[in-house]
Amino acid sequence: MNFKTSRKEALEVLENYVENEISNYNSKRNFDFGPTNRENVSCLSPYITHRLITEYEVTKKVLSKHPHQKVEKFIQEIFWRVYWKGWLELRPKVWSDFIEDLTTIEDNENYQKAINARTDIQCFNDWVRELKENNYLHNHTRMWFASIWIFTLNLPWQKGAEFFMKHLLDGDAASNSLSWRWVAGLQTKGKHYVAQAWNISKFTNNKYQKVELNENALPITDTREYKLKAPEISKEDIGSDTLLFFENDLNIESLKLKKYQNIFCIFLSNEKRKIKLDEKVINFKKKIIDDQTKRFPVTKVLEETQFEEFAEKTKKFDIIYPSIGENLSFLKLIKKKKNLEYNFLVREGDEFCWQFSNKGYFNFKSNIPKIIQKII
Repeated sequence: MNFKTSRKEALEVLENYVENEISNYNSKRNFDFGPTNRENVSCLSPYITHRLITEYEVTKKVLSKHPHQKVEKFIQEIFWRVYWKGWLELRPKVWSDFIEDLTTIEDNENYQKAINARTDIQCFNDWVRELKENNYLHNHTRMWFASIWIFTLNLPWQKGAEFFMKHLLDGDAASNSLSWRWVAGLQTKGKHYVAQAWNISKFTNNKYQKVELNENALPITDTREYKLKAPEISKEDIGSDTLLFFENDLNIESLKLKKYQNIFCIFLSNEKRKIKLDEKVINFKKKIIDDQTKRFPVTKVLEETQFEEFAEKTKKFDIIYPSIGENLSFLKLIKKKKNLEYNFLVREGDEFCWQFSNKGYFNFKSNIPKIIQKII
């Protein structure tokens, strides 16, 4: 697969899908026909994750071409990412506990076999190789993969979520970690997803038949409880003349911004990341950031050490809110270390949507018409 690295190209992918392929989404979206045949799904997720194009922009484009009832399922799937982000904003300790858990889990022999495609399960091995080669997997396959990882290979879900984050071009702190928790049975207590051999066979067009799996597994249990907590997002005009943003929200042209003396894109190297990314993922991020700087030549890219040096003199920053994950964790550390002041700029669409993320997705989904009316 060949993912594009500019906003212009991402918009072309969106246009082509909306014009030519989306009509087959409902009937074919669950089929994984392999990495050379992805016409049945949009493959927009790497662009949406980095907001080369936003969820709201995609929705608006789709609805400009098709009546809502015919594309309702597609729109619901687009909004899953917004929902997951909101859910995590209201329960931030889920992310910090996940990162902490990773420091206590050893990489045993079974883990090494799994990540090097040396298990006894052929489809799983193929998907490991596909993930490493293409940095992408079909969404249905991600569910099978996670289920096999947790319930058949008996590996910690946290290490699986880490493995995905390392290699996926669309790796997102909320969508990835919470999806793994959902498969495990932690996200919705007692409700887990167990891959079935018949299901894998059907939706791979019989490529994989009679896969031997643990199809009677019980959900994973965890005694930790996560209560709702109002997001701690500092939003107050502090008179900053410097704007910061990160690679997970590059569509700054869709925001109403004042004039800034400095505009910086902060890019974290692997040395500063808790989850070390695959080199191809790092390079993809660098290329899409480069496209952003071409669209906005006033933008400069700073690595974390350069930003720390700059922060010695400039103490006040407006920041496009990066949401919970590696980037926000970095900002919190530097704020404390350098005694900085932050004013977060949060997208109107995100704030409006997140109020519906306090419960399960059914509640959020029932409010999508309201979201469309308000935002789109």
